[in-house]
Amino acid sequence: MIDKILLEQVKSNLTEAIRVILANKIRTFLTALGIIFGVAAVITMLAIGKGAEQEILAQLELVGVNNIVVTPIPEEVEEDDTEENEDASSAEIKRFSKGLDLLDVTSIQNTIPTVKQVSPEIILDTYVINAGKQNSVKLIGVTNAFFKTSNINIGRGRNFTEKQTIHAMPVCVIGEKVEKKLFTGESALDKYIKVKDVWLKVIGVIEEKLISETAQENLGIRDLNQDVYIPIKTFLVRYKDRKIIGDQPIDYNQMFGQQGGPKKRIPRGNYHQIDKLTIQVNNSNELKSTAEVVSKMLRRKHNDMLDFEITIPINLLKQQQKTKQIFNIVLSIIAGISLLIGGIGIMNIMLASILERTKEIGIMKAIGATKQDIILQFLSESVIISLGGGLVGVLLGIIASYGLELATDIETIITLGSIALSFFVATFIGLLFGVFPAKSASEKNPIEAIRHE
Repeated sequence: MIDKILLEQVKSNLTEAIRVILANKIRTFLTALGIIFGVAAVITMLAIGKGAEQEILAQLELVGVNNIVVTPIPEEVEEDDTEENEDASSAEIKRFSKGLDLLDVTSIQNTIPTVKQVSPEIILDTYVINAGKQNSVKLIGVTNAFFKTSNINIGRGRNFTEKQTIHAMPVCVIGEKVEKKLFTGESALDKYIKVKDVWLKVIGVIEEKLISETAQENLGIRDLNQDVYIPIKTFLVRYKDRKIIGDQPIDYNQMFGQQGGPKKRIPRGNYHQIDKLTIQVNNSNELKSTAEVVSKMLRRKHNDMLDFEITIPINLLKQQQKTKQIFNIVLSIIAGISLLIGGIGIMNIMLASILERTKEIGIMKAIGATKQDIILQFLSESVIISLGGGLVGVLLGIIASYGLELATDIETIITLGSIALSFFVATFIGLLFGVFPAKSASEKNPIEAIRHE
């Protein structure tokens, strides 16, 4: 019986609240704008935060938590460099460096105890042909350590065997996009593709890796699904080895100075044997110290020439994460200000409503309405305004999140938890800023209220 009376009371309060709100549509809408924009900002903020978290985790999987990346710095050669050097009677002599090569890989692997494994890469932009189809492709010479340091799994087929690696056999592992381009609707395993001038047997296809354009730009990651991987020795034997001197004759008089005369500097271009070196350490707290040791070792082996660059990808990710956190903090402040303004607006309209309905309040109290009845009546109005604004704010937040992702490529993820939190915040604002006006209305003297003009 008590529950039925309470239910009827709640129903009556809600009906009356809706009537009052509909009677003042424009004023109610303007009051709810603060709640609308505040809730929309909360939804967008949480969506950006969740998207950033997922993106960071995905990028960590790509670059590896404990990885150090060494990239060579080739010497740039301009067209008129040679002429300028020939005309100069004396030129500054640049130290000679052998460049980043496989000897460095062996030294790092065998000398530094904190290193778990080392993965060298040689990259060649070329083309692949199969059944008359030609596509541009990156040919990557790697060791089996590459698949471990890059968190790449062989989806179908197998990895390189020791025999294939040692004997420089013409085999390859390809990305899934390469398979789809060259072998539409069929498997590429155990079939042959022609990469440049060499026929390679496909022995494996890697699992597809989802790599965003942001990750490719910020971290220098290739789209691994579009590459062809071969053993590094196969690359050096069957394609190109920059350590081998070409067919052009060497002018030793120019290199060492004719009859003890001045030496002239000859631009060398890209003299590095390998294009990238990924070093995986045992523990993440050893990254900085290992990078310092690697730098000192390479400088000593390269005749004190700084012709390489060392980066720690996880540090770049932390910097990105910090930037996104600052963005989220700014958005949180905006959301908080909007919700505060919305709450003040609700309090203002409720006080104005009480002033307009003073006589109505007096009549209600005269016919037996208690303070609790009056409080519930006005709280119902404030909560409905807040929830209505919250609902519109959720819709606006969802639209804003997807619009932001389309416009800026910032990944956003909307969850049910963020929507539930937004409704909770809207309800709390309605209750918090509706209590004072409702309490003020309940304390009015019924006789004075009825006489109010």
